[in-house]
Amino acid sequence: MMKKRIFSVVFTAFATVILLTACSKKSNKQGRYIPENAGFVVHINGEALNNKLTWDEIKQNEFFKEMYKDSAHSAFAKTILDNPENSGVNIKSDLIIFMVKDTANSFAVIEGIIKDQAKFKQMLKDANKDATETVKNEFTFFANENTCVAYNKEIFIATTKANDMNKSLGNSNFSSITNAENLIALKEGISLGRNEKFSALIAEKADAHFWINAQHLNVGDGLSGMAAMANLNKLYDGAITAGTINFENGKININAKSYAGKEITDLYKKYSGGNIDNTMIKNIPSQNVAGLFALHFKPEGIKELLKILNIDGLVNLGASQTGFNLDDFIKANKGDILFAVTDLKKDSTDFGANANYIFAASIGEKNSFNKLINAAKKMSTPMLGATAMTEKISFNTNEKYFVLSNNKTNTDAYLTGSANSTYSFLDKITGGSFGGYVNFQYVINNFQQNKNTTSFSTEQYNANIKMWDNLLISGGNFKDGAINQHWEINLMDKTTNSLKQLNNYTGIMAAIDKKKKLADIEKWKTEDVMADEKMLPLPTEK
Repeated sequence: MMKKRIFSVVFTAFATVILLTACSKKSNKQGRYIPENAGFVVHINGEALNNKLTWDEIKQNEFFKEMYKDSAHSAFAKTILDNPENSGVNIKSDLIIFMVKDTANSFAVIEGIIKDQAKFKQMLKDANKDATETVKNEFTFFANENTCVAYNKEIFIATTKANDMNKSLGNSNFSSITNAENLIALKEGISLGRNEKFSALIAEKADAHFWINAQHLNVGDGLSGMAAMANLNKLYDGAITAGTINFENGKININAKSYAGKEITDLYKKYSGGNIDNTMIKNIPSQNVAGLFALHFKPEGIKELLKILNIDGLVNLGASQTGFNLDDFIKANKGDILFAVTDLKKDSTDFGANANYIFAASIGEKNSFNKLINAAKKMSTPMLGATAMTEKISFNTNEKYFVLSNNKTNTDAYLTGSANSTYSFLDKITGGSFGGYVNFQYVINNFQQNKNTTSFSTEQYNANIKMWDNLLISGGNFKDGAINQHWEINLMDKTTNSLKQLNNYTGIMAAIDKKKKLADIEKWKTEDVMADEKMLPLPTEK
């Protein structure tokens, strides 16, 4: 009997440990005071960012230097600019920024960790001498009409009214103190601290995390007319994008997961998969690619999506008036699309007229696709004129692809497939259902003007050409209940951390802007007409 009791106690204790461990995996401390209906959240990893960019480096930034010279700063504010730890905030800990938009009120919040309560209190008093101070329980509330900072010896929660959003919701009642109190008293069960998706996000190693909840961002944005009759809210229900940002040597990496509600998620599961068509990219008859985007999809999924949104009948009605229906569209498309911009014309300011573009789509059933082409002709003729299709654009088909371009030579060359172009970026954007590429170097080079170019624009050009390389986009695979995607912003300097480079870049651009403003002031001073008689005000140095 004694052995059974001992076994029972041990088993219960073991089960309790397992249960607590399992529960802890679903919770996170960062989301403890964030309401589950927050529309936008940014979590900043202070320790990681401080290791990559020191405050001494920030102080060398020209923008910072100009801000530091502002005579409006108090002596105490200057000490904070000298060393942000003088604010009493632990800058090497978590900093959280979020926004809530609901039918009661809309507000923005900053949360952080306090290192020195006395310094933090001094900072608040220095920043707003007219604010009232009250103490409730262990928290001190420092507040005015629109803003409140609640703090104790460990944390602070600063909340402020979002005027534009409150106005759009028709709400004029807002209590900053009540708002802060509600956040402090927030039950963990209705916070992001117990949200599994947010916990999974925070668990990922990153310099920063972001969380976008489309459903709660669209609160109060009511639909009207035909849109109200459709189930367009299905696109927002459960629509969350959770992502990470990492500043690496020579690049900025952004990884994101896009979640959806049950019906849209089931659609993802059923129709996801497949990769973009590499051949469609290789058929581009030019090595001078400014940018492209390729997509693979399963056409049958579009029909089911329209049914979920309750607009399939409306779409069919509109399509029938031009000679095809939804089934024709599904049959016509094999599920591959490409759009590319190439061959920019140097020194041109008109992007659309001085570049070549190509749109290509893979063909499923040829007869059904011909219906789509005829429908496009029928719709474009009244708007653009009978000869618009031949004068302004060129299009053609073979057994595999439909191609539309502003250049007949490109259209024909694409269809022959003779280019078989090779691109160094190709393997970095393929392997998923969508991929994209932007060549910043090529774009910047071809938009630098040789005529009427000021010395300031030349300096800006030099800064940009030394900074930005390209953008790579890949993803589209359904994994862990979400569509996954990767964005990679590459810089020219591959050996220096990108956060340091961004700090240096903003400093350079700020210095150029300062010189331009000073030059504008001098120009105005030498004009014959007095400044107060001019259409524009006299420029200021700040």
